[in-house]
Amino acid sequence: MSHDAAHKPIMSPFVIVTGILLVIGLFITVMRFTGGLAATTNLSDYNPWGIWIGFDLLVGVALAAGGYVTSAAVYIFGMKRYHSAVRPALLTGFLGYALVVFALHYDVGQPWRLPYPFIMQSGTTSLLFEVGACVALYLTVLFIEFTPAPLEWLGFKKARNLVVKLTMVLTIFGVVLSTLHQSSLGALYLIAPSKLHPLWYSGYLPVFFFVSSVVAGLSMVIFEGSLSFRYFKDKMDEAHMRDKEDVAFGFAKAASFVLAGYFAIKVIGIAVDNNWAYLATGYGAWFLVELLGFVALPAFLYAVAVRDRSMTLVKYTAGWTVLGIVVNRLNVSLIAFNWHLPASERYFPHWMEIGISLFIVTIGVIAFRFIVTRMPVLYEHPDYEAH
Repeated sequence: MSHDAAHKPIMSPFVIVTGILLVIGLFITVMRFTGGLAATTNLSDYNPWGIWIGFDLLVGVALAAGGYVTSAAVYIFGMKRYHSAVRPALLTGFLGYALVVFALHYDVGQPWRLPYPFIMQSGTTSLLFEVGACVALYLTVLFIEFTPAPLEWLGFKKARNLVVKLTMVLTIFGVVLSTLHQSSLGALYLIAPSKLHPLWYSGYLPVFFFVSSVVAGLSMVIFEGSLSFRYFKDKMDEAHMRDKEDVAFGFAKAASFVLAGYFAIKVIGIAVDNNWAYLATGYGAWFLVELLGFVALPAFLYAVAVRDRSMTLVKYTAGWTVLGIVVNRLNVSLIAFNWHLPASERYFPHWMEIGISLFIVTIGVIAFRFIVTRMPVLYEHPDYEAH
């Protein structure tokens, strides 16, 4: 720790807010595992999946896509100039997937049975089995991909060098697994055509989820990088400081193209199903807010930011795009789901559900802060700079 950090006040606003959220989260955790789902959620037979699936899983998996997007760009497509972004992206991805699995323990009625499909019964024809298997395998891949940083920190050179030799294999494996489960999360909703609003229901849902995960990954790398530069600048070496703008503008340019493609296939989805009439309804207005405000607008803003070399615009657009991914996943899983039911039967999350989601996000922030302030994530370890 730096000399200045050692003299920072212990009771900072970050510590106070974090402490409050952790205490509330632990209290709700006790309530959840002693009183069951009924004591802490508003879930029902009509709404068996709530915010713990819509936000903690669907949003969490999408925003953790920066790991496979960045490693594929650097190691498969040879974009070595973005190498400084690999370890932060892998760390964000690993923590994201780890917290998704952690959150599932709250949502599953009997969480100790989470591994049952793998060891006690066969479920290979189920999309949920495929998603679970891919997430479990990819979490393992991310863990191995990130281990060079802690191994360098611990001084285990031989183990670190062995893992580095597996980089290409792990990257390819990670891209394949990510392609499978990112699209399969969208495919889960293909079995509910009568429950999901026609504007969000489409045979292209798996494609929508996969393409939007690429957008989420690119934007999260920019968003996380800007926050790291603000709060962990003292941990960055000269190479990371020098490459910061190149990574941001390069990923912003890619995100602009992918968002434009995503906008096009969303419009094609409406045309194929001939759902134009729904655009004149209340749900149609909200759909246009998502499509124009969170897809078309950031595509344009990213392009302008790259043209004008505006880091400020890139950072704010990345944050807006991340928010757009959150809106899209919540639209599919909650807002546009069971749209035909009366308001009295619609799902709205219990405050304890929201509390657990904030609790899980807080754990992720603490873990990220702990790791980047101690391990060579935002800088090259001096013993391995030549590598």
